[in-house]
Amino acid sequence: MRSILPLIIIVSWIIFVLLVAIVSGKKFPSQKELSRKIVHIGTGPAIPIAWWFQIPQEVALIFAGTITISLLANLQWGLLKTFEDIKRRSYGTVAYALSITILIYFFWTKQPAPMIAGILVMAFGDGFAGLLGSRIKSFKWKVSGQEKSIVGTLTMFIISFVSLWMINFYSSYELNQIEILGISLLAVSLEQIGNLGIDNLTVPLGVAFSWSFLS
Repeated sequence: MRSILPLIIIVSWIIFVLLVAIVSGKKFPSQKELSRKIVHIGTGPAIPIAWWFQIPQEVALIFAGTITISLLANLQWGLLKTFEDIKRRSYGTVAYALSITILIYFFWTKQPAPMIAGILVMAFGDGFAGLLGSRIKSFKWKVSGQEKSIVGTLTMFIISFVSLWMINFYSSYELNQIEILGISLLAVSLEQIGNLGIDNLTVPLGVAFSWSFLS
């Protein structure tokens, strides 16, 4: 029963996040990105929680892989339009799930800190950057056809730095402040050039492998 309870908690949390996203999409149909950002931010913490519950790597891989395939099918056939009903073409949801699957494969048992760092920087940094950047007026520019802003970029940097600092503080992998700053700037740079939502893959992988290399 103890081994099943963590899975029940995690699955229940993900279902809750998905339901909130669906309801938000129906309640605010004009805000196309809102549902995606709710899923983006809300599902991120599920991975560190799963690791904390000591869920086996094989189970985590199967779960993440299944979600990746499901999202790919949804992108192809539009089974749940709530998560893909946006004006621009994006593979972000699939890339996000794929990045989590890759990080679980490489880091789950030996180096959880880089994995958690990559996922949380993507979940919180990119997630809140998208929300705040689109709602608070500031100087904007375009990179590869995608609009970026001062508010969104600063949000990405600040949340990335704080997340990395906290993970570094609580983990056994010690990085100095310059290294944390460097990884934060890397995350911002990768987010800037992440056309078609590919930053959902490059940011978490870039952060995680950089952390692993430096530590």
